[in-house]
Amino acid sequence: MRRVRKTGRTAISGDEATITSADIARMAGVGRAAVSNWRRRYEDFPEPVGGTATSPTFSLKAVETWLLGQGKVEELPLRERVWQHIRMAADDLRLGEVVAEATELLHGRGKARLVPRPAWKLIKQYAEEQGAAEVIRFLVDRFADVQSRRLAETPAEVAAFMADLAGPDVRTVLDPACGLGTLLAVVTQAHRAHGQEYEEPLARLAQARLALSEVDGSVKTGDSLRQDAWPGLVVDAVVCHPPFNERNWGYEELASDPRWEYGLPPKSESELAWAQHALAHLRPGGVAVLLMPEIAANRRSGRRIRSNLLRRGAVQAVIALPPKIAPGTGLPVHVWVLRKPAGDDRTPSRVLMAMAEPSTFDVIADRWREFCRDPEQAIDVPGESRTVPIIDLVDEDVDISPARHVGLADGQPGDYLAIRADFLDRLERLAALVPQAVPGHAREMPMVALSELERTGALSILQSGRYDAEGSGHLVLEGGQVFTGGQPMTRAHPDDRVMIQPGDVVVASRDREIATRVAEVPGLLLGPRLTLLRPHPDRLDSYFLAGFIRTLSTGGGATQSGVSRFDPRRAHVPRLPLDDQHRYGHLWRDLFLFEAELRATGEHGFMTASSLAMGLITGTLNPP
Repeated sequence: MRRVRKTGRTAISGDEATITSADIARMAGVGRAAVSNWRRRYEDFPEPVGGTATSPTFSLKAVETWLLGQGKVEELPLRERVWQHIRMAADDLRLGEVVAEATELLHGRGKARLVPRPAWKLIKQYAEEQGAAEVIRFLVDRFADVQSRRLAETPAEVAAFMADLAGPDVRTVLDPACGLGTLLAVVTQAHRAHGQEYEEPLARLAQARLALSEVDGSVKTGDSLRQDAWPGLVVDAVVCHPPFNERNWGYEELASDPRWEYGLPPKSESELAWAQHALAHLRPGGVAVLLMPEIAANRRSGRRIRSNLLRRGAVQAVIALPPKIAPGTGLPVHVWVLRKPAGDDRTPSRVLMAMAEPSTFDVIADRWREFCRDPEQAIDVPGESRTVPIIDLVDEDVDISPARHVGLADGQPGDYLAIRADFLDRLERLAALVPQAVPGHAREMPMVALSELERTGALSILQSGRYDAEGSGHLVLEGGQVFTGGQPMTRAHPDDRVMIQPGDVVVASRDREIATRVAEVPGLLLGPRLTLLRPHPDRLDSYFLAGFIRTLSTGGGATQSGVSRFDPRRAHVPRLPLDDQHRYGHLWRDLFLFEAELRATGEHGFMTASSLAMGLITGTLNPP
């Protein structure tokens, strides 16, 4: 007998698929705001069948019928039908098991126990159309999206930065808290990857992700601190985003563990247990790159272990990242770079401290390589990086927070009057650049998918995979510069790489954010992990395309809200005549110019404040 639950006027059998407003938005290629608007405007929109008042669920079958009947979609995307049938098979607690089983079936392993027959039929159809690898990537990414609050995956750009810090010579790598395998998958130069994950479904999905990245690896299940699945393993590098603030990490039963070479971690310092676990698995001279909460750098209870790590040369670098860059936590975070001391090593006398953000990741990675070549050199770039003598760190607090040791940004006290005058001039220019627009009536624009524009020849879509800059050749436009408007600095040779042309729209993505940049000069190479949209000028306006792609893909009617990478074939733009596109394009261009000047003005504002503060501290400036 099937259980039936009732809500309001609608009843739905307990084994029928239900979906959320976010799911409906994905199916229709619109934002959640549009779904809320449909619920208000259309009396025949399906009634909720479950969930809560703020997060209702709807019958998949009823929503499919309504969308098709209203002409909101010509046909339901196959991938969305696949996902909804996967969701139908289990609640959120067991969803990972179903997705893991589906990925294994696509690899030709195991038998279907949890994946329903209708779902497997659709999955095979999807695989025949797009290939098994694309289906696996879709399932893993969608699962990560749905479970984002619980999983707290490392943002793709932070993971790439950490892999860069690990170095180019990594042949074996370990992540003892690998989650979905994000960090292991980006260390693509490794010949062999090893992972461990507490939850079995996540370990299985991490294994699937490794297979996609063509990294030879194995992921085991278990608690790394209590039951190390890789005893005796030594590797070139450990990359890890460990769980933060874990009280029940095994303090009592692990008190005499030989891994605590630098001291028994206090019960409140689980992160220092993970740091020593990482060091225990390194070969002499190997490097560990860990994402750590800021408080681990200065919490009083951990000062003895931090002191021992410093005195023995294990701490090589501490890099502060922007607030809220790590999902799932509001905590500020640092990247710690640790090195396993070798027997004949000379203990270094300095530690690299740095402040980084996505736009400066490449610069800081270069600074790290510069430090590795000569750890004794003095580096002091105000506001960016500094090598701090270890003797200055081993004091009563043993505070290794970069913010405490990296100097203030550019701007000497004696320059304040000139800096202030320049800032006021910029404010005037900024005011003149504020775009003008006229009021209009709210309406729903007809939308068209980029995949349809590509099919009809209005647009070409080109993408670049991951590759390393070579230091010579053509300048490379990278993701950070798309976000900040900065100038390219790195170089690579153009062999088998995409050359950017004027009018091209370059799209970059990072954690839940999309940026676009319209190329105005030729000669740049498309950087790693970027998408290029090349519109036919007689059919599409570049700035129209760039503006709507950026805004519709990150909020306010998002087609891709909540995703961590840009999927061009899922994105939509309004379907408008070319003359109307040009009108919108001119305004988008004005907005881009205004935003660029706003960023520059903000930077100069902080420089002005910094210069004034330095002048007041040193006495070279006084109150009027």
